[in-house]
Amino acid sequence: MAEWHLTDNNTNDKAIFDLVVAAANAASDKQALDITVLDLRKVADFTDYFIICTGVVDVHVKAIHDGIDEQLRKIGVKPLHSEGLETSRWILLDYFDFLVCIFQPDARGFYAIEKLWGDADEVTIEGVNDAK
Repeated sequence: MAEWHLTDNNTNDKAIFDLVVAAANAASDKQALDITVLDLRKVADFTDYFIICTGVVDVHVKAIHDGIDEQLRKIGVKPLHSEGLETSRWILLDYFDFLVCIFQPDARGFYAIEKLWGDADEVTIEGVNDAK
């Protein structure tokens, strides 16, 4: 299967959102906590969506990362860049059209991404974050 990056010209809003849903579901499958999906399309021009979630300890954060990475690679999508794998206090996966931030609780509180992007709409994904 050819690798596909979201920066290819054949992308569209539905394809991007489908990948966001796949990533959020993969995080949920790894028991990620407080999964939040922000739609940044009206408030930022560097990405369309932010997926933010919490892992209890470094091993959990890494497992969430691995689950998302594995699920998206199965459909031919890999991150353009990742950070934080060395310590797993927080991990960033950059898929260009969306970002995934996986935090330990103290790091999530410190960075307060949801507050930083408070003007963004929160997206509900059935079975993932609809019970909030």
